[in-house]
Amino acid sequence: MPTVGALGDDMLRFGLLGPLVVHDGTALRPVSGLKVRVLLAALLLQANRVVSKDALKEAMWGDELPSSVEASFANHATRLRRLLAPAGGERLLTVAPGYQLLVADGDLDVEVFETRVRAACLAHQAGDWAKVLGESRAALALWRGAPLADLVPYRDQQGPTLRIHQLDQLRLQVREWAFDAELHLGNHGEILTDLAVLAAENPLREELHRQLMLALHRTGRQAEAFEVFHALRRSLVDELGTEPGPAVRRSYQELLDGEQAPAPPVAVPAPRPPYQLPSSVPEFTGREEETAAAVAALRRDDGAPLRPVVISGMGGIGKTALAVRVARLVQEDFPDGTLYADLRGFSGGGPRSAHDLLARFLDDLGARPASLPDDTDDRAALFRSAVADRRVLLVLDNARDAAQVAPLLPPQGPGAALITSRQLLAELPGVEMMALHPLGPGEQLTLLSRLCGADRIAHEPAALADILAACGGLPLALRIVGGRLSSRPSWPLALLAERLAPDRGRLQALSMGAVAVRHTFDMSYQAIRDSGNAAEREAARAFRLLGLWKPHLFTAQSAAALLGTDEYDASTALELLVDANLVHSPAPGRYALHDLLGEYAAQRAAEEEPADGREAATVRMLVWYARAVSTACAVASHETQSPPPLDAPAGPALPVFAEDADAIEWTKRELPAIREALTRAGEAGRSDLAWRLAAGLFGYATTHWWTGEWDACLSQAMEIAVAHGDGLGQAWLHRRTAVAHGMAYRNEACLEHLTLALAFFTDAGDVLAQASILGNMASLYVQLGDARQGLVHAERSHELYRRTSSPRSEALALSRIADAQAMVGEHADAVANYEKVVAALREQRHGVFLATSLTNLGDVRRQLGDREGALEAQREALAIRRRMDDLGGTADCLAFMAGTYQHFGEWDDARSCWEQCLELGLRHGMAQHIEASRAGLAGLPALPAPSPPQ
Repeated sequence: MPTVGALGDDMLRFGLLGPLVVHDGTALRPVSGLKVRVLLAALLLQANRVVSKDALKEAMWGDELPSSVEASFANHATRLRRLLAPAGGERLLTVAPGYQLLVADGDLDVEVFETRVRAACLAHQAGDWAKVLGESRAALALWRGAPLADLVPYRDQQGPTLRIHQLDQLRLQVREWAFDAELHLGNHGEILTDLAVLAAENPLREELHRQLMLALHRTGRQAEAFEVFHALRRSLVDELGTEPGPAVRRSYQELLDGEQAPAPPVAVPAPRPPYQLPSSVPEFTGREEETAAAVAALRRDDGAPLRPVVISGMGGIGKTALAVRVARLVQEDFPDGTLYADLRGFSGGGPRSAHDLLARFLDDLGARPASLPDDTDDRAALFRSAVADRRVLLVLDNARDAAQVAPLLPPQGPGAALITSRQLLAELPGVEMMALHPLGPGEQLTLLSRLCGADRIAHEPAALADILAACGGLPLALRIVGGRLSSRPSWPLALLAERLAPDRGRLQALSMGAVAVRHTFDMSYQAIRDSGNAAEREAARAFRLLGLWKPHLFTAQSAAALLGTDEYDASTALELLVDANLVHSPAPGRYALHDLLGEYAAQRAAEEEPADGREAATVRMLVWYARAVSTACAVASHETQSPPPLDAPAGPALPVFAEDADAIEWTKRELPAIREALTRAGEAGRSDLAWRLAAGLFGYATTHWWTGEWDACLSQAMEIAVAHGDGLGQAWLHRRTAVAHGMAYRNEACLEHLTLALAFFTDAGDVLAQASILGNMASLYVQLGDARQGLVHAERSHELYRRTSSPRSEALALSRIADAQAMVGEHADAVANYEKVVAALREQRHGVFLATSLTNLGDVRRQLGDREGALEAQREALAIRRRMDDLGGTADCLAFMAGTYQHFGEWDDARSCWEQCLELGLRHGMAQHIEASRAGLAGLPALPAPSPPQ
């Protein structure tokens, strides 16, 4: 096997004893893509040996090879080579007839395991029982779960299945050797539970039953020992038609003859260090990065003192399971013991006191004096002295707050603490913080498969997706669902998915026996609702009201509107909820409720907030969003006229936008909440809010009209306005709907709505609105190819704008005149007007309109034969569109640039622009651009045929 030096400065380590992992010495290195993971696993199972390409293809695709298998295989091999390359030294070699993966000694957990197994075997043969125990424990600690657990169906192929079976048998053999050592060292009672469980799981394994007989006999349970022999004999006769082997019969006879336990060693052994961890979760899934980070924090190689590690997260997220797993992985690093205590920080009986726990810990360590101090601080000092030089790990589970934990922490030194809490506990000095988040989609599916079987969930993908969505990545919810499916094999997944629908009482369905998601949430919520701290009680009220807003996404400003307070107080409440893991903060200044917690908060609001209070909070939120959307629209669109302001009391501060791109991005991010606000406004009979929300999306639509979102909102708002007889709202919606139709080239519908809007605002005597609508009509006529009508309406619009003395409108009116001039062939006049428009827009910093004007300027310059001037303007327009993430506008620019290149006979550049435009259209479903791009490509000269080989 190659040495580390042969592979350069390479620190990669590989793990197959559980899900496939790659570690670079600092952190886990992600291996994305199932096929790449299978390829790596297949090579690792044959480490340092050449594996043929055919064998690797079979591993990756089984018997059903795709038609493009060669190209796909080469692509996956290249990705794997890139993954392995950064560490230095080439690991993946191409060696006929396939590939060879070089793995150094100690770099593969399977190889390390088998080395430990051989050492344990030799020690067993020599009767060195202390060494047997040490090597066996070291070997077993390498296992993180079932080998290749994440690589179904590859692990079920014949080759991997045989190898996994071999490893499982070796693992079982090592456990038998470890039990042998414990029996020889006189530790009969300590192994009884584990030995009994393992014997029950392997009813025909004679050695395990022989050891169980001895352990029972030596702990005074002779009748049970004899029953173990008779039960084994019955199983062997019934299943295999054979009697127990010589070793078992000999041990049985020795028991009949009064076999005595081996004499203890002459030297009295030291008291066995405490090891108090609860059982680990057999189906533990995922959390590989978090596990590696916690293990690394508890295994400092630089000699620095260990820092407490705090694992925090919402109730049911799997904090305890992760802590127990990590503690087991670092067990050998803390030979002086592992102390565990459930601090019951969030239980109905109240948290346990540090005062009592200190007494218990001192007792567990054999360091309790004859008389304990009455003062908690004095006990803490005594405890710190007892553990100062000991390599002890404290696992403090379910802590309420920092005050409960602080007296229990060991001093700086070789000991360490691993803490779990629903609170962040950031106030504890010098801690390593680790926040747990919901499981990812792949981890959710793997966990549910392990809980109820992959076959159980394989045949109803739609219902499975609904179930996973209902659980929201919460391990507790998934465990309840897995238990339900496992215990009710006749239930179709669709039935459970229906019961888990949010409108069917999802939280009530997520319970099984004494385990319930709602109960877990109750403990977190009630801890702050019933707190003696006024700020925490106010945070509990905030939590209830946040549940009223279904998108469950907030800023301090929007939350202030909902809560009826100012931004500072809202921010204070939100941060307290973040500390309590009832709310999380996905980005600075942004807050969110997990979907299940949001449903729970809504239930609490319904139970504990008066109806008029709930209604008032919702209206405050709707008013805030209507004003915020109007503000964003004014900045994004630079509109010449905004809708009349809303008649409502002043509320919290609104977002501030430095430029149009910021306003558009805010609207895009908030669109789900705006859609929700529009629906809620309709339900509340607030047409004045509904139409302002829809009309305010005009700024967003200047770059995202093609998504159809604005059309849907305008249609919904129009239905609400008509139902409530809201004439002003209908007029503004006709005006905005016309723009939406015009952007999508639905010209007849556009003219219809413009005509209706013009009639209303003419009757109202609103000159500025008339100027705007006439300008839109000018653009429509140019779009229809009627340059004469376009020019007439553009000049009428220009004249009305002058009467209103609106400085922003000058550029808009000139651009429409230039559009018409360009169409009738007055190119020089059009260029002059476009250049005036561009200059004005640069001062106004109106990115969308500037990009449109530059595009049009470039096209007119093209018609004048000015290649450089045309491309200069169009390239600037394209840069603006891309900077604003304006996909539709980017496609427009590319189409115009393609036309420019095509006009000057630059076919390759024209083809490149059309292809980019087509790709954008296909990716985002922009039918108009797809059609135009394909037509443009078809109009180019055919590519020359490749030259024949010489």
